[in-house]
Amino acid sequence: MIHFVYLIVFALLVTVAFGAFTSGDLKTKVRYSVKLFVEFIVISLALAWLFYFIPW
Repeated sequence: MIHFVYLIVFALLVTVAFGAFTSGDLKTKVRYSVKLFVEFIVISLALAWLFYFIPW
């Protein structure tokens, strides 16, 4: 469970930084940051689910 918390914190920090460096007005920056955060979490969970079924 602690890995998921680390994932959320890391995704939040990265998306805030990317949003701050994005050109445009505040609304564009916030929309980009939120979209990127959701994509980060969804893709990470999808990959984790996929790797769960791969026998190592």
